[in-house]
Amino acid sequence: MFENFKEKYIKGEETSLYVRHAGPEGAPPIVLLHGYPQTSAMWHGVAPILARSFQVICPDLRGYGKSDKPTSDLSHSLYSKRAMAKDIVAIMKHLGHKKYFVGAHDRGARVAHRLGLDHPHYVNAMVLLDIAPTREMYAGTTTDFAQAYWHWFFLIQPNPLPEQIIGKDPEAFWKLKCFNQTSGDNPFTKEALAEYLDAFKNPETIHSSCEDYRAAASIDIEHDNEDQKKLVMPILALWAKHGVIEKCFDALKLWRQRADKVEGESINATHYMAEEIPEEIAKRMSEFFLRSTKS
Repeated sequence: MFENFKEKYIKGEETSLYVRHAGPEGAPPIVLLHGYPQTSAMWHGVAPILARSFQVICPDLRGYGKSDKPTSDLSHSLYSKRAMAKDIVAIMKHLGHKKYFVGAHDRGARVAHRLGLDHPHYVNAMVLLDIAPTREMYAGTTTDFAQAYWHWFFLIQPNPLPEQIIGKDPEAFWKLKCFNQTSGDNPFTKEALAEYLDAFKNPETIHSSCEDYRAAASIDIEHDNEDQKKLVMPILALWAKHGVIEKCFDALKLWRQRADKVEGESINATHYMAEEIPEEIAKRMSEFFLRSTKS
């Protein structure tokens, strides 16, 4: 995976992040942010395509993969999307990028949302994959949503309840959660799946990822309620036609409550669309980003 990509650790905000990056010098930069319970390996099909014409940066988010996993506290502030977004600003500054595009999936797209709110001067445009805004999803909880996204409500339980249960068999939990979102199919390559499972066996990863969800249900919503800001850069929202966003939410309506310039649609995929249809995702990202620079 990631042939011709460089790998390094870069200091983020109070943490060091593991980063894969490649692309022609001087080309526009794109940072790609992964979801739960994955790593930057989820971009193995998309990133090499984009790297033909963009500088592509793929970090492991704090708490995930090979990146640092800082000790959290009862406020969950170290896993707030505000703190995680600061990591992205720091690594992009380190690499010399003052303005960039953002492509993000799942939890990474929630980090991207906060990145765009707190640091709009750095972000040219964003493509967000298979999410609606966090606050609005919690507020719109239905039985169908709770049954499909049961992990949202399990992972926010107080430490150490989910940690102990997951820790009994991390691989079984990982597959239960992820294959549940693909109707039992396995869309992952052997190499990517091995990286995900190896990372998720680490008790620190299990705890950190629970903290990510706990923050989402508490301090992240507090931040949303406090500032009431809207995203000002162009947003492309793509969600799975065979997924929870399509079934349970009006994604465009919700995003238009949180952003000024939004377009989007469902696409023929399940939640892990970047690994199911990488060529289409890369094409849509590339076309949207190039178009956004001309508008």
